[in-house]
Amino acid sequence: MGDFRGLNVRRDRGGCCPPTDLMRSEAMQLVRIIVPVESAHLTLSYLGDLGLFQFKDLNADKSPFQRTYANQIKRCGEMARKLRLFKEQMAKAGISHSEMVMTQTRIDFDEMEIKLGELEAELIEVNSNNEKLQRSYNELLEYMLVLKKAGEFFYSAQSSATAQQREIEARQIGDGSLDSPLLLEQEMLTDPSKQVKLGFVSGLVPKEKAMAFERILFRATRGNMYLRQAAVDDPVIDPISGEKIAKNVFVVFYSGERAKTKILKICEAFGANRYPFTDDIGKQMQMISEVSGKITELKTTIDLGMLHRDNILKNISHQFEQWNNLVRTEKAIYHTLNMLSLDVTKKCLVAEGWSPVFATSQIQDALQRATYDSNSQVGSIFQVLHTKESPPTYFQTNKFTSAFQEIVDAYGIAKYQEANPGVYTIITFPFLFAVMFGDWGHGMCLLLATLLLIFREKKLSSQKLGDIMEMMFGGRYVILMMALFSIYTGLIYNEFFSVPFEMFGRSAYACRDPSCRDATTEGLVKVREAYPFGVDPKWHGSRSELPFLNSLKMKMSILLGVAQMNLGIILSYFNAKYQFIPQLIFTNSLFGYLSLLIIVKWCTGSQADLYHVMIYMFLSPTDDLGENQLFPGQKTLQLVLLLLALISVPWMLFPKPVLLRKQHNERHQGQSYTMLHNTEESLEIEEDHETHDHEEFEFSEVFVHQLIHTIEFVLGAVSNTASYLRLWALSLAHSELSSVFYEKVLLLAWGFNNIAILIIGIVVFVCATIGVLLVMETLSAFLHALRLHWVEFQNKFYEGDGYKFAPFSFALLADEED
Repeated sequence: MGDFRGLNVRRDRGGCCPPTDLMRSEAMQLVRIIVPVESAHLTLSYLGDLGLFQFKDLNADKSPFQRTYANQIKRCGEMARKLRLFKEQMAKAGISHSEMVMTQTRIDFDEMEIKLGELEAELIEVNSNNEKLQRSYNELLEYMLVLKKAGEFFYSAQSSATAQQREIEARQIGDGSLDSPLLLEQEMLTDPSKQVKLGFVSGLVPKEKAMAFERILFRATRGNMYLRQAAVDDPVIDPISGEKIAKNVFVVFYSGERAKTKILKICEAFGANRYPFTDDIGKQMQMISEVSGKITELKTTIDLGMLHRDNILKNISHQFEQWNNLVRTEKAIYHTLNMLSLDVTKKCLVAEGWSPVFATSQIQDALQRATYDSNSQVGSIFQVLHTKESPPTYFQTNKFTSAFQEIVDAYGIAKYQEANPGVYTIITFPFLFAVMFGDWGHGMCLLLATLLLIFREKKLSSQKLGDIMEMMFGGRYVILMMALFSIYTGLIYNEFFSVPFEMFGRSAYACRDPSCRDATTEGLVKVREAYPFGVDPKWHGSRSELPFLNSLKMKMSILLGVAQMNLGIILSYFNAKYQFIPQLIFTNSLFGYLSLLIIVKWCTGSQADLYHVMIYMFLSPTDDLGENQLFPGQKTLQLVLLLLALISVPWMLFPKPVLLRKQHNERHQGQSYTMLHNTEESLEIEEDHETHDHEEFEFSEVFVHQLIHTIEFVLGAVSNTASYLRLWALSLAHSELSSVFYEKVLLLAWGFNNIAILIIGIVVFVCATIGVLLVMETLSAFLHALRLHWVEFQNKFYEGDGYKFAPFSFALLADEED
């Protein structure tokens, strides 16, 4: 998740102490590199492979089009567009590009640009021809349907007309009667020249528009038309849109040119494709045979065209990854070259940027290799600059520590050389989660799921996972630690899906009589030594279970919270916050004392009321404690601690603004008597001092800021301690939910002595355990542990207003594209 591939270069360190890479960020340096123009491209290529140099933009005042290598970037963008076109075409054709990069033969950039242009032109031409042929093929298929369906219309109409003609002739042969036709009708039947000729239009119309099509035709012609429609059995591909659409074949009969004009416009408006048709049966058969032959020829031609296109795409797929990598790296190189300032007179490029101190020799080696490989007559110059600018933050992480570092980085990136909470988060985060999720049965389920991700991490890392699965896989080692600590705290709570076990020995308690009827009313009696590890299993189900666990978990939450807050205050010393002493005194005078009382009460078994002790420590500090006294001298100790707490408040408020003003004045006095310099460095120093030291010191502003900080700390000490009680609340909720699912679902189903009910009960129990306890409760405990670290722990010492080291690295470019 935050793992810089290619950045795991280790440096040797001497001394007896182990390396603390995560405690402090790596030492960084601002570097200036002067590179000859002829070796600049190869130099950046080697630095990109190394991935340990972050370039600064020295041309920020220029637009992208005004920079030196704008044309090269434009070329790279055009080549990237062509590669995207190839990728889309391969996806449509079902051809997967080879993930394995072929043998790394050196490819000339200009030759590849010409090659891609030729392939694009050829592919576009092939696709264009195929589209035209496919459109003609789809039109012929529709034409064939019209010929067949309309032929059926005319054949049935002619059969009906022939039958009517025979009936009329039979009537005429008989005797004349009132039913015989009139002279005009008889003349029209016998003289074809006097019959009315009807025109017709045939084609296909989308089935969903057929009813509206018929209605509009009827209204436009005022009923002077005759429409026949027949549905096509299967959807057909529309020649224009290329989509499969259910259609109807139609034939519209009309009389007159005006009606024909209206019908043609309506067909065009409804997207009806019209096709010519003849009422001559002989010509119909001839047209059907001609269309059938053309369809066969077009099908063969289309298949050959598709085969040719697939061959082109297969040839592209073999080299696609290599081309894509080259274009991506070339574009990144030219983008970075545009960040360098060009010295036209000296024919060189000047680069500035940040690099880890340990990478100095590696960067210099890369510069020398680039000079040698490019046959440059002039070598590159590597120069370390002195600056007051804050460097970027860079932690060397691995696949285990990166997820914990990401938890800290989500709150804010550490300032340069700031004490990093990520070191302690590796232990404290999963532990606080486990305090709220303590059940070693549930912990085992989490462990098995996590081990599955870890054992298959090589396979899963190369696959595209969903958003939720991607997060789980990225934090697999966080979940592993959470599962292990959950098993540990579950053993302490003695809960396995809410069921206690005598794993470490026999219980210290027993029932008062053999029947054990009064175990939940009068309680148990102690018969042997205390249970050696964790909560005694006999507490489960007794009448004292809830009060006992409430008291235990609430006091344990306060102890853990005070311990972690003290750790945060001590870490503030390492961030040069020298007010940690009054903060430490204030916190421990109140809540450290409360923790001491809790431990003394546990050890002595006293019945003292700690609420009463803490409240009257402020309200009546001089009164006798009476039965609430836990040890001799407690009253005197309370007065001393209360006095120290009161003293620590002004101690936090006043010294810091005074010391800052004193330091500011000393800097001003020392600056006015500095020695004269003849070098160019004096100008740089003066510019830096003008921007940083020649500012007026606003004492009132600093004092108000410190006052706000002091009030925030004093009030936050109370609220933060109370916030740790969420450990108690969530742990109790998790335990009670688990107990309810076990007793009210599983045991209740078991009591029916029915296999079907038992199976249903087991299914409900499993679904409730997974859905509520292993998913929702896990997420809830995770978020609460996250809040305790971000707010209660990190706000004691962590600023988190730095910025991340973002080196120029080809490996990171590949990760971003994925």
